[in-house]
Amino acid sequence: MSPSADDLVDRSRRRIQRVAPEELAGVVAAGGLVVDIRPAGQRAEEGELPGALVVERNVLEWRLDPTGSHRLPEVTDLTRPVVVVCSEGYASSLAAESLVDLGYRSAGDLVGGYRAWSAWHAAQG
Repeated sequence: MSPSADDLVDRSRRRIQRVAPEELAGVVAAGGLVVDIRPAGQRAEEGELPGALVVERNVLEWRLDPTGSHRLPEVTDLTRPVVVVCSEGYASSLAAESLVDLGYRSAGDLVGGYRAWSAWHAAQG
């Protein structure tokens, strides 16, 4: 029997570090990189995540490969913590696991995604 999409997400979450919305600023303050993988339409509808590097999911591995010719300048090595953000925290789990496979020592995602961060941020007043 093949695994379901939920099985894949569960497996991914056992291999990555999950970050709560209230912890995100601390990751950034410690030098971590926040990567927003939401498509342009979702970002336009939901809002931008301040300070996040926008890298749509289909090019994530190429842009975050520190040895690749298509990497972004912000990507320096595999030791820099990376937190991947999607809309609700499912696709980001799968994407973060891909970064673990790429060799990142501290790759994770944002629990609940942008929507959870936005609700938390709004509650801060």
